[in-house]
Amino acid sequence: MDSSRNPKSEAWLRYADDLGLSPFHLDRIVPQAAALDSEQAISGAAISLDVSFAAPRSSSTSGTLGGRSFSSDIGEPPPGGASAPEISKRSPSQAFVPQVPGISLFEERLENDSLERIRTDIGPNCTRCKLHKARTNIVFGVGNPKAQLVFVGEGPGHDEDIQAEPFVGRAGRLLTQMIEAMGLKRSDVYICNVVKCRPPENRLPEKDEITTCSPYLIRQLDVIKPKVICCLGACSAQTLLNTSQGISRYRGEWFDYRGAKLMATYHPAYLLRNPAAKSEVWKDLQDIMALLGLQAPKKK
Repeated sequence: MDSSRNPKSEAWLRYADDLGLSPFHLDRIVPQAAALDSEQAISGAAISLDVSFAAPRSSSTSGTLGGRSFSSDIGEPPPGGASAPEISKRSPSQAFVPQVPGISLFEERLENDSLERIRTDIGPNCTRCKLHKARTNIVFGVGNPKAQLVFVGEGPGHDEDIQAEPFVGRAGRLLTQMIEAMGLKRSDVYICNVVKCRPPENRLPEKDEITTCSPYLIRQLDVIKPKVICCLGACSAQTLLNTSQGISRYRGEWFDYRGAKLMATYHPAYLLRNPAAKSEVWKDLQDIMALLGLQAPKKK
């Protein structure tokens, strides 16, 4: 309504203005504008985050694994942000944005938690998911409980299921070679998996199985407090980074994860079928060694 053509309306508006009530007629407009501004702000933040997590890395390294051959008798099927440290100089091929895992039960660190308590909480006869139906043993984890470096795989295989220890099969022997090429022993690091029971036919763990079991992995990592977490293969990286993107999008890049630096690389079983990828994994391991202040042993 045009108040200039309606003196009575104009008078009421002036009266409302004198009482300090005039903005009331904007109440239905301002929230909409504010909501739009908020949406734009959120969208802008998402765009800025899109490039903030990918870290550059060095491309100058090459060669065999620490002067030691990767030629093992292994041959299984493949398992299938902040800125990075100064040691990292290689440029990522694509931006990638990981998110914090949304596991509500163990979002916060538990007071006085320990590996033994976690093992007890899982129990010797866990039936929380369907993997218990075919397993022989629960495969908890092995190694130094105060390790600076933790390797995380996807799940136990046949040999692991029998021996109740992770990475003891053919791919495990290759992992041992990788660890030794870094100047370490298996007893210096900690090795575990996303799920504690063997998936049938060595298949990848399914989503419900990961959801059920991965909180115990996160508790293990919180207790150990490693300086570096090395995810072996897409499954472990996708679980901890909470993404469904393929490992080629973020392999060899640094990510911040609950106080640790996290890097994903190819699973040893993948290397058995694709030996050419060993040089890429060695580059990743060299970056980890640089961050930990390690030097590869000299070739004898």
